[in-house]
Amino acid sequence: MATPLSKILILFYVHSCIINGSFSDYPFRNTSLPFDERVDDLVTRLKLDEIILQMAHGGGGSHGGQPDPPIARLGIKPFQWSTECLRGVAMAGNATSFPQAIGLASSFNAKLIHDVAEATSEEVRAKHNDFVKRGIFHDHTGLGCWSPVINIMRHPLWGRNQETYGEDPYLTGILARHFVSGLQGNHPRYIRAVSTCKHFDAYGGPEDLPVSRQVFNAKVSERDLRTTFLPQFQACTSLALGVMCSYNSVNGIPACANKRLLTDILRKEWNYKGYIVTDAGAAQFIIQWHHYYNNSIDAAAGCVNAGVNLELVGANPIFLSIGKAIQLRKLTEDLVRERVKPLFFARMRLGEFDPPEMNPYNLFNLSVIQSLAHRELSLKAAMQSFVLLKNSGGFLPLKSKMNSIAIFGPLANNKSQLMGDYAADVDPFFVTTPLHGLAPLAHKVLFTPGCSDTKCKSYNHTNVKLYASLADLTILCLGTGQSIETENFDRDSIYLPGKQQQLLEDAIKYSKGPVIVLLFSGGPLDIRLADNSIKIMSIIQCSFPAQAAGVALLNILIGNGPNGNPAGRLPYTWYASQEQVPNMTDYHMANKTYRYFDGTPLYPFGFGLSYTSFFYSNLNIDPTKVKVGQTVTVKFNMTNSGPRDGDEVYEVYISWLNATVPTPRYQLVGFGRVQILKGQTISSMVIITKQQMAVWVDDKGFVVEPGDIRVYVGGQLPNQKKQLTSNILSGTFTVYSCSSCN
Repeated sequence: MATPLSKILILFYVHSCIINGSFSDYPFRNTSLPFDERVDDLVTRLKLDEIILQMAHGGGGSHGGQPDPPIARLGIKPFQWSTECLRGVAMAGNATSFPQAIGLASSFNAKLIHDVAEATSEEVRAKHNDFVKRGIFHDHTGLGCWSPVINIMRHPLWGRNQETYGEDPYLTGILARHFVSGLQGNHPRYIRAVSTCKHFDAYGGPEDLPVSRQVFNAKVSERDLRTTFLPQFQACTSLALGVMCSYNSVNGIPACANKRLLTDILRKEWNYKGYIVTDAGAAQFIIQWHHYYNNSIDAAAGCVNAGVNLELVGANPIFLSIGKAIQLRKLTEDLVRERVKPLFFARMRLGEFDPPEMNPYNLFNLSVIQSLAHRELSLKAAMQSFVLLKNSGGFLPLKSKMNSIAIFGPLANNKSQLMGDYAADVDPFFVTTPLHGLAPLAHKVLFTPGCSDTKCKSYNHTNVKLYASLADLTILCLGTGQSIETENFDRDSIYLPGKQQQLLEDAIKYSKGPVIVLLFSGGPLDIRLADNSIKIMSIIQCSFPAQAAGVALLNILIGNGPNGNPAGRLPYTWYASQEQVPNMTDYHMANKTYRYFDGTPLYPFGFGLSYTSFFYSNLNIDPTKVKVGQTVTVKFNMTNSGPRDGDEVYEVYISWLNATVPTPRYQLVGFGRVQILKGQTISSMVIITKQQMAVWVDDKGFVVEPGDIRVYVGGQLPNQKKQLTSNILSGTFTVYSCSSCN
């Protein structure tokens, strides 16, 4: 996008003034002062119309995402907030792509999430530095990362499940904190990029089925709000400088005009000091779809009064009406001046108002894009994200090269659909598909997709039947892709799309050799046929593995390298059939997710197989009697009792045995991914906090009640029909109140 001459001249003037010291005596440029004092000074110098423009240009919109305009008289340059950093820099040219968020969550590896976020932010900063040098400030060139997505995967058909970290608030909160720390960096003064936790709150479907997200009202009980929809946001906002409010209403009030959420809970209860930005067009939709306000003046006043600082614009900017709202006394100028401060605080932390040489992140350049280290991390992340769901008779890893393999399915060689939504715009040179990656498995590869796309409305079975009858091994690449599940589009069922079921049936019927099924989706599919078939030896949930898909799969299928032994776990419940799928619009958590589901899933939350086996022993719970408010330490040993080195994911759950209020059947309270060599025993420890012991009592809030709490330790969710080979340890501790103290 060409930069207007006027903007170039302003930039030249501002740059010259800064170099020549024209603005250097302003306190907001005094690097010896605290950031808060500098922000206060800057804001006192701003005119009201300047503040309004700063709050009304968060990016987005139909004009390339106009940046915050420069303020030449103060030496302030244009600033673009908007960029997408979910797992790689999206919509900004070639960048390293990492597996989709739901796949990263499947790794159960918080350190991996941190590393991916760190690599992503390095590329974000490098691209931003380059864009600024060239005077480019349009959408997706900024440092305000609209990530992570930490909404709960409360329904298996929601189109945006793939962007989340799954269905558990505790797991999501831990991963979110590691993402934020990786993205923002550990410099004592500066941050690489701003992390924005989204979408706040009770956003988790529908997108379009049966109603649009832009008009949907989520009816949420206080218990569900406090125990399912809020905890991960509290964890995320303890580090992140940004929060994005969601499109939907919550109990009748649009989220971006919801004072209880944005001010009473977020700012007052949690002491959050950062900015709140609307989702793209959300302020406009409060008028257009929710009909909560009738005009832009009331909508602007409602959002700002509720707590919003920045508008991510849709087609019609709403915050430009802030001035009129002040004139009509629906807003105060004092409040508006307070609202702009978190925006400039974030910009201060990014280093905008300091001498460039002070900020080491200004040295990042385009050499980090697709660097060897980032490509190796993408490969590692893909391998750690795979979840082995079935492996009959230890069929995998494959032992030797075959004469021929047949590869079928619409996702076998579809580079775009393997990426998932909000992926980096990867140069095709760096992408390996399953077809190309798995070619070394055999001397001859027979390939036909069977379907022209993932919707698979038409299916050509001729070559499928022929090749299956000839090959020593058949590999099916089935699933969804963005054409079926993505932002704006929910899935209509968990059935395999179109005629992919017929493709599966033909592979089972006509294959001469064994069959491997590779699934690429953001959530569960009805694969009972594959799970039950004796012909299908192995099933792997691959999520959307991005650029390294093919190479990663090859390494997993042959068990190559330190990550070649799968250890991924499902971060969601894999429902067995459409009959188990709940109503999308029902926000009551009863019978949803592993925490409350009382049915029998095909694969439970936390499930995932390995090429080796593990044995848990020496459970120690200390103390076994704990006073209200104290913590409990859980120690245990893990032994690799199988034939190969491998990672193990340990999972620690609790259940309340005699609570006076409804509680989850099980609640994850600790996890970790550790490498254990063959025959090795290692020890680990998890601390159960008083917050984790607490239950929600409507008239009291979170309360640690006296009673017994059961602890489960193992590599899986306890008491499930589908189990791993490893064992589960359990024990109990008792909580007593101070009134019982002697």
